[in-house]
Formats: sequence, structure tokens, C-alpha cells
Amino acid sequence: MVQILTIFLVVVFIAAILVGAPLFTIIGGAAVVLFMLVAHESTAAIIIEMGRLANAPGIIAIPLFIFAGYMFAESKASNRLIRMSNALMGWVPGGLAAVTVIVSSVFTALTGASGITIIACGGILLPALIKDGFDRDFSLGIVTASGSSGVLFAPSLPIIIYGMIAQVDITELFIATAIPGLLIVFFLAGYGIMYGARKNIPTTRFSFKKILESVWETKWEIPLPFVVIGGIYGGFITPGEAASAAVVCALFSEVIIYREISWKHLLKIAVDSMITVGALLAVLGTALGFTNFLVDQEVPQRIMQWVQVIIHSKIAFLVALNAFLLVVGCVMDIFSAIVVVVPLIAPVAAKFGVDPIHLGVIFLANLELGYLTPPVGINLFIASLRFDVSVMRLYRVVLPFLLVLLIALIAISYFPQLSLFLGDLLGHKTEMLTI
Repeated sequence: MVQILTIFLVVVFIAAILVGAPLFTIIGGAAVVLFMLVAHESTAAIIIEMGRLANAPGIIAIPLFIFAGYMFAESKASNRLIRMSNALMGWVPGGLAAVTVIVSSVFTALTGASGITIIACGGILLPALIKDGFDRDFSLGIVTASGSSGVLFAPSLPIIIYGMIAQVDITELFIATAIPGLLIVFFLAGYGIMYGARKNIPTTRFSFKKILESVWETKWEIPLPFVVIGGIYGGFITPGEAASAAVVCALFSEVIIYREISWKHLLKIAVDSMITVGALLAVLGTALGFTNFLVDQEVPQRIMQWVQVIIHSKIAFLVALNAFLLVVGCVMDIFSAIVVVVPLIAPVAAKFGVDPIHLGVIFLANLELGYLTPPVGINLFIASLRFDVSVMRLYRVVLPFLLVLLIALIAISYFPQLSLFLGDLLGHKTEMLTI
């Protein structure tokens, strides 16, 4: 009976996804049915988990970072960031390609969404790359690939969500993702510079005056990364305090100083951002309830027993994990993948001796790559709509960038010190986060 019910639920789950049902209704509905018909327990456990989520450490960071991200996305912050980066890197062969990667990384980290980066920055960067002499296919590829390159940088929202679902310290994750994030940026930017040098792309003359002008133009936004990232890495502020600082900075710079967002429009931005927050928290709350059922029924232990029959080493487990997460990343958005898959994978990874912080970096790096993985990587479709090109063409143009990112992913997965070195250096210790 249980097996028949399980198969039926899987079919309903897939059908609901295909017809576009909201994720929280799918996860919450599955949790309710499973608690009632399989566990024969009260569904109050789901509501209890939602209550625990509301009191979780760091929960305030989610709405604040989303609000700040919406403000930066609605202003002309991306234009100023591009001008400053180009002034700093335009003299390097292929420098504009490196600028594309750097700007996209910073913007994705600040806004928390790679799709917004492609839409907000892509319209400026793509014509600039083509005008500078870069091939159109290469330009499409690097703009699309760079859209998710900031997922591993604080204060990226996926890092916060992962920490809450996996119950590991969010500050530790921010610290651990720094070097892997820089490695991904270095690989992508390096590939762009090599391409520019090989194709003899013209460079702009180094101008200290332009650098000063662009820095002065961006002077009210430059302090934010130093306050947020430096404060978190230095242990001076919590993620919630960093989120508050981000909102204050965004309000001060975009509304009061630059006046690119009117007070009337700010109200609309606040409403839109809180709708997003509500949808996200609904997913997280129902996901925690679903996780409660999985733990109660010892599902992770059963998966572990099955995995141990097939896999006998940590290296083999990491290979299988990477392959699995790449598939997950190309069929699910990053937040859905985190809330659904992490509770199943984390206990199994612990049995194979994978550090929980390192696992988080592997998980996020894989899902970052999943944004670009055919057939349904979400950034491929966003870029297709934004630049009016076929998805099939994007499959082809992003392939070299996928290979570059895959090399970085292999290094991140099999050299755990890339993730753990900075935390050890700063004297941080991995701890479980109680929610």
C-alpha cells in the first residue's frame, strides 16, 4: 500500500510541476498527505516547523537582502559598476570580458538572482562586447555564463537559504565560499582575457583620470561590499546586521543621493520584494515540514544504506554527488533544489566524512553550473528571451564556458581546503545551526 501511495505521489508531484503549480503547494501538500496516510501522525508538525522558521537565527537577513537587491536592480547601479570596472580593466587584452564576469558576480551577489543580472547588465554588456570586437557567440556565452558567477559570494541569498536548511552556520558558509567563488571568477575572466589576446581585441588606453572619475561616480556604493563582506568575514557583524547595512546603503545611495528611485516607486519596490519574500518563506516553511517527515521515517538512513551498497569511498561518493547535482541544477531552480535535496544528501555526505561546510560549497557550485546546463538551465531561457536568440544556439555558445566552470567545480569538490582554509585561518569552527 505504501509503495502504491509513493508512486502515486511521485506522479502527482511531477504533474503539478509540469502544470506550473506553486512549489509550496506541492511540497506542503505532499507533507500533509504523507503525515496523514503514511506516518499516521498529526499534520501540526508542519505548522510547528513554520513557527520555528519564523524564529530561526538569521531569518531577518532574507527580506532585508531581497529588498536591497530590488533597489539596486531598479536603479542605475549596474551602469556605474560597469563604467568603473571598464576603467580599471579596459587596458587589459580581453579586459571587457573580465569586466563582464566581475560586474555580473558583484551584481548577482548583491541582488541574489542571476536572472536579474542577465536582464539588468546584459543589455549594456553584450553590445559593448560586440562593439569592442568580440565575436557575437562568445559575447552571448560569457554574458550568459557570468550571470550566475556571484552565487558563491556574500551576501548571496542561496548561501543563506542553504545554511538554514542544512542547519550550518551561515557566517561560516560566507567565509568558505569566498575562495571557491574567486576561483570561478578567475577561470571565467582568465578565459575571456585569453580569448581577447588570441583575437587581438583592441584595448583602451589606461587612464588614471577615468578611474578616478568612475570611482567618484560610484563612491556611495563602493563602501557596501567592504562593510557587508568585510564585516561578515571579520566576525564584526552578523548576516542580519549586514543585511540591515545593505538596506541603509541602498536607500541612502539610490533614493537620497542619486535619486534614481522616487519615494513613490520605492513603495512599489517594497511591495514587490515582500511578495517575493512571502513566496520564498512559504516554500522554506513547507520544506522544513516535509523534512520533518523524512527524518521521522528515517528516509536519509535508508538512502545511506542503499548508497553504501553501490559506493564504497569518499571520492566515488563525490563523483556521484556532482553528477546528481548537475542534473538537479538543470531541472530545478536553486532554491527548490536546496529545500528538497539538501535534507536527503547532508546525512549521507556526513557518513562519508564530507565536511558540512565543504558540502555546502560543493552543492552551491554545482547548482551554479546547473543554471547553464542543457536542456533546461534557467539562465539559458532568460538569455534567450533577453537577447532574442534561440535556446539551441545558446546550448552551443555556452559549451566552452561550461567546460571552464567544470574544471573549477572539480577543483572545488576534490580539494576541500579551498573551502576550509580561510575559515581555519580566521579561527572559525564549523558548528551546526539550531533552527
